Amino acid sequence: MRRLGAVAAVVLLTATGCAGAESGSGGPIVVGSVNALSGAATFPEASQAAKAVFDAANASGGVNGRQIEYKALDDKGDPAAAAAAAREIVGGDEAVALVGSSSLIECEINAEYYEQQKILSMSGIGVDPACFSSPNIAPVNVGPYHDMTLSLLYGSEELGLTDICALLEIAGNTLPSYQAAIDEWSAITGKKLKYLDATVPYGGSDYTSYIVKARNAGCKAITVNPVEPDSIGQLKAAQAQGWTDVTWLLLTSVYSENYAKAISNAGAGVYVPAEFYPFTDAGSPQNKDWRELMTKNGIPLTSFSQGGYLAAKYFLDVVRGISGDVTRESVTKALREMRPISDPMVGTPYVFGPGETHHGNTAGWPIKLSSGTNRWELAADDWLRIPARN
Repeated sequence: MRRLGAVAAVVLLTATGCAGAESGSGGPIVVGSVNALSGAATFPEASQAAKAVFDAANASGGVNGRQIEYKALDDKGDPAAAAAAAREIVGGDEAVALVGSSSLIECEINAEYYEQQKILSMSGIGVDPACFSSPNIAPVNVGPYHDMTLSLLYGSEELGLTDICALLEIAGNTLPSYQAAIDEWSAITGKKLKYLDATVPYGGSDYTSYIVKARNAGCKAITVNPVEPDSIGQLKAAQAQGWTDVTWLLLTSVYSENYAKAISNAGAGVYVPAEFYPFTDAGSPQNKDWRELMTKNGIPLTSFSQGGYLAAKYFLDVVRGISGDVTRESVTKALREMRPISDPMVGTPYVFGPGETHHGNTAGWPIKLSSGTNRWELAADDWLRIPARN
């Protein structure tokens, strides 16, 4: 996977010499994205899905007769590579916007640069706090912080759970954002966590000590922000301790078919607020168009590909309404002035708008993984939304 990602990046970098020079004329409309295509944690599906949307649009005539030229560059999970990729797309290729980016670090590294260059980014999957605190970046997904608030709300208000605890894996400057998400839950419900441990490591070899401390603290349910291997290790550590009646309130980061196959004992259940309409509901009309396009192009059916698909779809909706030339300036103006777009794949309309921050997707669809089933099931018949507060 890493080698293929590196090769793809080289090919893309080699192909970016002068392609953007025609943006703003009759040539192709250059759109870019910065993604983790190789490295420790990869998200290739988002940009693959965005490309599939643009390819389909090009096959139907493009945008006002112009083709979309989509460039997805690899940041390799490396800050220097993320900065270089953004400068190549924005400065070298003269892209009109970034669409469908998906990276652990890209927003934090490039947010200020995007402001300087007056270019907007519609991330497919926003992760780091800067994705939701910049005037020039507006992800289409819920994001891990609203995700945690939703997970806690579902546990306390819908499942009626008490003695809820949190085990947090903290990377970089994410702790204040996770604390704010927990504080948001407390402000809405008037409830407090029974126990919080923010020292849980990513990629830990043994989570037993953290599990034992949580159990001794009297936790009956635990919210965690893990990547899949860490969560699998944490559930196995709980099982090894005979702790099988704990409920896990997790984030979309573990919502995959592979995770479900790896979990044989889910305790009292693993609950996740899916950030988009659950892709595992195979017959759903909400996902029909997305599913058909992904399947046709051999792209994995995941939350990440849902994010890339929606980002490209929203972008096309906006640029097709532009009167006159499609340039960075006209695209930025159109996104700032756009009306909210609703889609059945999400519970909250998308709008970029003129705000100084963009964290508008506040809805998740509760799903459940039970012991012995190895499959995700719908746990609700409607979206769960974070209530607006004055």
